Formats: sequence, C-alpha cells, structure tokens
Amino acid sequence: MSIFELVKKDIKPLDKEAMEATITRIDKLIKPIGSLGKLEDLAIQLAGITGSVQNQFLKKCMVVMSADNGIVEEGVTCTPQFVTQWQTINMTKGICGINVLSRHAGMDVKIVDIGINADIDNSKILDRKVRKGTSNMAKGPAMSKLEAVEAIEVGIELVRELVESGYQIIGTGEMGIGNTSTSSAILMSFSGLSSDLVVGKGAGLTEEDFTNKKSVIEKVLEINKPQKEDPLDVLSKVGGFDIAGLVGCYLGAAYYRIPIIIDGFISAAAALVAYKINSITREYMIPSHNSAEPGFKWMMKEIGLSPILDLNMRLGEGTGCPLVFNIIEAATKIVAEMATFEEAELKEDFLVDIR
Repeated sequence: MSIFELVKKDIKPLDKEAMEATITRIDKLIKPIGSLGKLEDLAIQLAGITGSVQNQFLKKCMVVMSADNGIVEEGVTCTPQFVTQWQTINMTKGICGINVLSRHAGMDVKIVDIGINADIDNSKILDRKVRKGTSNMAKGPAMSKLEAVEAIEVGIELVRELVESGYQIIGTGEMGIGNTSTSSAILMSFSGLSSDLVVGKGAGLTEEDFTNKKSVIEKVLEINKPQKEDPLDVLSKVGGFDIAGLVGCYLGAAYYRIPIIIDGFISAAAALVAYKINSITREYMIPSHNSAEPGFKWMMKEIGLSPILDLNMRLGEGTGCPLVFNIIEAATKIVAEMATFEEAELKEDFLVDIR
C-alpha cells in the first residue's frame, strides 16, 4: 500500500475527551460564558487535535510549495513564467512578504521546489521536483494520476520530517505563476459553479485578458471532463504540483495530528481536494483570512469553514498564516493563563449561557 493510501485511510477524528475538558475549563473562566467567541472555538479545536487541554506551539513552520503551470501558454496571466523561479529564489534571501511576516510571527520557512520549470541549485530550497512544470491542461491532463500521487506524497513526507524535527504547527503557502487558474478549475470541477462566479484576476489582468482567462478555464473543463466524485482525477487533470504537494501537507497534518493553517485561494484549493479525499482533514484545518479572490468564499462554503481575518489580501505565498498565528497563540493563552471562578475565589451562580 502506498503512503498516500495508508495515510488517507488512517486519519482519526479529533479527541472528544480533550475537547470536552477544554470546554469545561473555558466555561469556568472568569468571564461571561462564550464571550471570547472564536478564541474559545480555536482552543477547543487545538485540544482535539493534540489531545491536550493546554497547548503551546513553540516550533512553527511555513511550507511554501513552488511549481510552474503549463496553462500559462494560454495567456491566463500577465506575469511571465520565470517569476516562479525568481520569486522562489528571493524567498531564500528573506526579502519576500512571507519571509517578513513569518519572522514577525517567529515561524521558520521551508521552501520546496516541487515543479519549477528550471534547474535550481540552491541549498535553501528543498528539491522535491516531480517534473519541470505541469502540462498545458487546455490540451489535456495537467499531470498523470501517478504524478499527482507522487506530489501528494512529497507533502505527506515533508510533514513527517517536520514533526520528527519538533514542529508543532504548519502554515501552507505556494509560488506558481498561473495557479489561480488551476485553483479556479479545481473549484469549478467540484462545485459546478460558473467562471463568472469563481474566477478572479490573480496577479492582475486587463478586462480582455480576464475574459480570455475565464474562457480558457471553461475550455479546460470541457476537454478534460474531471470527475468530481474522484478527487485524484480532478487534481491530476486540472491541478498543479504546488497544489498537490499542499494536499499532501493537509493529509499529513491530519495523520500526524498537528494543526495546519490555510492561507488564501490556492492553499484553499488544496484544502478542498484534501477534504474531498478524506473529510476528517477539515477538523485539523485553520483558515487564516478571507482572500480577495472571488472563488475563495465558495471554497470555504464547500469545505464548511470560516476564516478568522478579513484584510482584503490576495498575495498568496502563505502570508495569511503567520498573521493568524498570533491569534492561535492567544487562544492557547486564555486556557493556560486565565483563572477560573474557583481559582479567583468568586461565585459564578449569576452567569447565563446566551450562546
């Protein structure tokens, strides 16, 4: 049995006992019941993931999957393909948005070449290349199913390595010119929604090029006919290696029982595929922010999640993840450091649960 098959079949639900114990403690803290809202929800979810009421995430990591997409041949982006390689290398210099925000949050950044269309010799980039970019999905499948599984297993294995190195929480990022097109195609395949609803301008397009992008993605679905009942079929026909690698990260995080943060549109596309492969993965996901890409809200609806922040961001790279980490940390602090009524020697008989 492949690593992919083993992992997807052996993901366990959250620890209900730890969640109930956390609910009991939170409801006894010196505050109105339920008054800390999503912070309470996060603390309860984290307890379910780790099996512990009190949690501390001292070692945290961003994973950035970089890959090129053959669909750029169809003029779906204004950005030249070489920018994937260029920006990935810039990440090793610590000068990109994801570097700045990760440093601010105390997160390490692991950069993975899973399919850049170039030979890169850089010790700061993990070489896990499946192939030099996907095929043009406007002419046929982006990749084979075997390649899709290989890319997923890159993500699973990377999570295993990170967990063994002591990392306790992971954020998901990506770099790949053309990947808003692959993400839109994935969403349309599963949801049946129109390109007018879910396709955005990505890094920026003229109105003429935007019309072309929507037309190309519609053509992609017509040619490939991805089967929504088979997530691997969807991923291989209209996905990208970056997305497939992140799918593996979500599956791996659920399997190894660590929380994993969703960034924006592209990492949410990977989360959607992982959810379709095994719905329990959703329980381990924390959506960071509401991406300005129009398809993002539909992805969240498909998965059944609600983002924590709304900052009108659409950079990608994983930039929403370090921003929300401080909120995740705050959720752990309320459980660990706030007193209960008993500890504060106060009565609680006046409280009313209005949730």
